[in-house]
Amino acid sequence: MQDNSKYVKDYSDDSFWLKLKKFAKKAGSKVVYAALLLYFALQSPKVPIKAKAVIIGALGYFISPLDIIPDITPGIGFGDDLGVLIGALLTVAMYIDADIKVNARNKVLDWFGSDIKDEINFINAKLSR
Repeated sequence: MQDNSKYVKDYSDDSFWLKLKKFAKKAGSKVVYAALLLYFALQSPKVPIKAKAVIIGALGYFISPLDIIPDITPGIGFGDDLGVLIGALLTVAMYIDADIKVNARNKVLDWFGSDIKDEINFINAKLSR
């Protein structure tokens, strides 16, 4: 997995929600759902500090305007972000419980509608491995 520790400084709750508000539709439901899973895991007192460090690094990468593929690149700008978010999810998957999934699912369904259930299932399938 990529070392995202240099992106920790880019993370804050405010910057996370600002990025989602500004780019959710452009990023797509898979990216948003993966980011929300990590965000809600970060809020959980059950998740250990080591796992939270991984989460903050990945969310910092997502927030940072300076990543491998700039987010403004049409069609592929959030592809690297999705890879980093899924990598972090796989690392902390044992801490992603039903409550975290429900919170992330409800939020992403509010934003994108029920037509994106396949995208949610795609991410959840990655977590089940």
